[in-house]
Amino acid sequence: MREEGKGSARISGAPQQSALESAALLSPKQRSLALAIVATAMVLDLVDMTIINVAVPTLQAQLGASDAEVQWMVAGYSTIFSLLLITGGRLGDIAGYRRAFLIGVAGFTLTSLFCGIAQTPGQLVAGRLLQGAAAAIMLPQVMSLTQIMYPPHERVSALALFGILGGLAAVLGPVIGGFLLSANLFGLGWRPIFLVNLPIGIAALILAARILPSGKSARSPRLDVVGTGLVLALLFALIFPLIQGRDYGWPLWGFVLMGSAIPVALILMRYSRTRMARDGSALIVPELFRARGFSFGLLTTLLFQTATGGLMFTLTLAMQRGLGFSAAQVGIAHVPYAFGASFAIGMLSRKALPRYGPVIISWGAMLMVAGLAALTWLFHAPDLIAQAPPLLALPLLSMGLGMGLTGGPLPPCTLSEVDVDHAGAASGTLKATQQLGAAVGTAAIGTLFFLVQPEKDMASADAIDAFTMSAGVIGVILALTALLALFIPRQLQIRGKTASA
Repeated sequence: MREEGKGSARISGAPQQSALESAALLSPKQRSLALAIVATAMVLDLVDMTIINVAVPTLQAQLGASDAEVQWMVAGYSTIFSLLLITGGRLGDIAGYRRAFLIGVAGFTLTSLFCGIAQTPGQLVAGRLLQGAAAAIMLPQVMSLTQIMYPPHERVSALALFGILGGLAAVLGPVIGGFLLSANLFGLGWRPIFLVNLPIGIAALILAARILPSGKSARSPRLDVVGTGLVLALLFALIFPLIQGRDYGWPLWGFVLMGSAIPVALILMRYSRTRMARDGSALIVPELFRARGFSFGLLTTLLFQTATGGLMFTLTLAMQRGLGFSAAQVGIAHVPYAFGASFAIGMLSRKALPRYGPVIISWGAMLMVAGLAALTWLFHAPDLIAQAPPLLALPLLSMGLGMGLTGGPLPPCTLSEVDVDHAGAASGTLKATQQLGAAVGTAAIGTLFFLVQPEKDMASADAIDAFTMSAGVIGVILALTALLALFIPRQLQIRGKTASA
């Protein structure tokens, strides 16, 4: 007998257990530890996605990076991540969720080292792209393993933990980044924001190899190469012109490329239906979209992530360029946002979702709009902020609470009707949508910001005007998010019973 990790032993020559069967053998303690391991990977990804925002002025000063290069450092990670996430999720179905997770964590750790030792802007951009590719293999397995280890009525509690950690990680990224930049550990400047991943990644690898359940999807689909190529083409057509368009003077080919996304999407849909009917192994599983909760959940997620991706990028720039905040001050300013998000996800949304249903997503989006409006007004009173900096805390807290009420319920609402045999495909599609939204938000709203305030000086009134315009666009997107969320079905199977609004 050979041990395949705790609780997953099998006899040589016997049929291999599916991941679902292997997960059923885990003890409650092992299952909790496995959840903690995959949650750590999620935190690594979210921190790395936002931690670089606060380092933008430092990277421009020390590496001589241009605006387009720092956009690629920020949005390039999300772009490659979103390009490959669905494929990464399907790799878990094909090769096994634990194996794919280990490959992703190892790649993420190595590419973090590469980013930390980069000597030029080009090298750092390349490192971030590779880091995003590794994360695209690692992250879908987090949701997939959770779906496998926990039945639907227990899944909301597990996802609530992800919500708490995710909310904290996403908004604490700038806090951690500000601390590391100000501390200038060992004289390394900005490099520790990437090197800090090394010990965490190594520990996650060791524990994951021992604890996570082995096995793969019972359906054992094959890799869809053509579908992967079509998804890559679709997302590239949407993202690349947004990031590079301004530097090239918004050429005609950029708009043509974005327009080409429509026929590519139609071809992808038709091909996926044909492939699914032929051998059941399409990268995009059409039957997932027949579930109203999944379809409207994805659309709502796309809008929400576009708004928050643009917000986190431009808010940091406005604080540094417009108000003259240091990296440490930006980090401290994000604390109320982090607290509000984690409290709303861990406490408010967890208790409100079973009682009120997805309508709380709309409440959260509108609360973010109110906080954003108040924050924008304050930004136009810099003297008042200078006299009483804590005034920023209230609108940031409101925005954090709104983010938690919106972002916390979206994943369980979106995945509530998904067949566990398609866990990898569904998780990959959800994560790809989240990252596509973040990339579009950073690229499009970031481009709008740079159109108004292209200079790199640390205190400019133009930066406040740029943020005001960006905030207006973000507010409209959040209002649309609130409206679209009302179409998510109010009857959801959560906490072992049907919840309705």
